[in-house]
Amino acid sequence: MDDLYRMEILEHYRHPRNYGRLKDPDITYHDSNPSCGDEITLDLKIENGRVVDARFVGHGCAISRASASMMTEEIKGRTLEELRHWTKEDILDLLGIELGPVRLKCALLPLKALKAGVWGLAGWPDEEEEEQVKAEEKVSEGQ
Repeated sequence: MDDLYRMEILEHYRHPRNYGRLKDPDITYHDSNPSCGDEITLDLKIENGRVVDARFVGHGCAISRASASMMTEEIKGRTLEELRHWTKEDILDLLGIELGPVRLKCALLPLKALKAGVWGLAGWPDEEEEEQVKAEEKVSEGQ
């Protein structure tokens, strides 16, 4: 079964879906992984709180590029609120293989760019701030 997933990853690496830039995107976010040199620029078009188009450019290893390709296919039609709750498990489910810590950073780079861009557009606090707010709410509720 792993061979099947590996073949799909190689297919997305060699022929990435949604590769290129959008004209007039609502969200553009660039990020990189300094430990391996992967880079991504993610463009999203948003209408009525929903992703209507997603594209990316960048360079990187097979895992990073396949992750971006698969993710941009999967997020089309999803709401910003849905994407707010995406986690590494969502990306790992798309890839279908287990990864070590170094390759995990490669796989999660597109998700990191997605969340930073979406959270910035929506004006949500970043994840660290949100966790702090939740902790403060528990304290104020006497928990």
